[in-house]
Amino acid sequence: MIRVLTSSPEFQRVTQTFAEHFNRDDEFQDVGASFSVYQHGVKRLELIGGLQQDNADIPWQPQTLTNVWSTSKGIIAIAIAQLVDSGELNYQLPVRHWWPEFAANGKAEITLAQLLSHQAGLNGFKEPTSPDDLYDWSLITQRLAQQAPLWSPGSTASYHGMTFGWLAGEIIRRSTGLMPADYIRTQIAEPLAADLHIGLPVPRKPNVALIIPPEPDKQPIYLNDIARHTIQNPVPDALLANCDAWQQAQIPAVNIHATADALAKVYAATISNDRKKALFRKSTLQQMTTAYNAGKDEMLGDRYWGAGVALNSNGLYGPNRGAFGHSGWGGSFACADPQSGISMAYITRRMGSALNGDPRAQNLIKAVYEDIMPGFNPSHSPVK
Repeated sequence: MIRVLTSSPEFQRVTQTFAEHFNRDDEFQDVGASFSVYQHGVKRLELIGGLQQDNADIPWQPQTLTNVWSTSKGIIAIAIAQLVDSGELNYQLPVRHWWPEFAANGKAEITLAQLLSHQAGLNGFKEPTSPDDLYDWSLITQRLAQQAPLWSPGSTASYHGMTFGWLAGEIIRRSTGLMPADYIRTQIAEPLAADLHIGLPVPRKPNVALIIPPEPDKQPIYLNDIARHTIQNPVPDALLANCDAWQQAQIPAVNIHATADALAKVYAATISNDRKKALFRKSTLQQMTTAYNAGKDEMLGDRYWGAGVALNSNGLYGPNRGAFGHSGWGGSFACADPQSGISMAYITRRMGSALNGDPRAQNLIKAVYEDIMPGFNPSHSPVK
């Protein structure tokens, strides 16, 4: 059922945990997934298992890709951090510095840090927006530039589920002249030999694992007036991820296609102590992982946001306070922990319904630390 592509002797528990997920009898039973761990920039573990497509009986391969949903956001945040590191961007400057039209209708003082920490008040659209509209970059970015905030910017944080990608992506485009897909391909994916893509290349279509949506009756139904903007217009549809139009579009917040190994490799390069291999300096990493909100998100609850990455609230990414990452709808995640030197990522084609902390992800993270930290007890985690 599972294949161990790379393994160090100490990774016993996590290998067993990964295998056990295929034997669950609930909505979190894996049917196709992969998991990868790096430490100090060296691959320590790569596991794959299950099927890429059920009806064709195609087994999961090392090159199998999935749509990783909001795990994409962490990659966008890393790209922005590169541009901060090079001096092209500055977290403290207003977005209008690079995107003058964004200042319209009360948005002139929104900073890059506020936008990346989900405080811009643009977590949805006022104008009716169809799924087909999402494929039109100019239409969506112009719409967001002209729109007034849905709530007072900086007053709170509320997850910008889809809009994050166009907002951050347009800043990449304005500052570099490159669309996000081209920037990430040339500055991150190709230099690291990381198999991830915004806008799936047509020849890679046969490598894509088809998504199985979460069970509809398990989805959360209550959101407050601020948070519900995120999922109302349009209503998210997981099956879009199996369509060519979605796969080939640039929707940077939610449609990166990647292997788990690629995601773990990119996160490893964010915490590397080798300046030649690191994507940016430690001082930039510190800026990216500074908490820019007050610890609450209107949609996700207790959550500290860095500059586009989730900080380690409540031990979401293990026992160490400095860990950070991003998780995606349905269960995928990628994260890094500077203290242990660990980075890891998990992708799956069977989406679960957990809004915070998919049990498969939490089980894998816990097992990794049990393997590398003898005597580890998650109940004694210092993370609050």
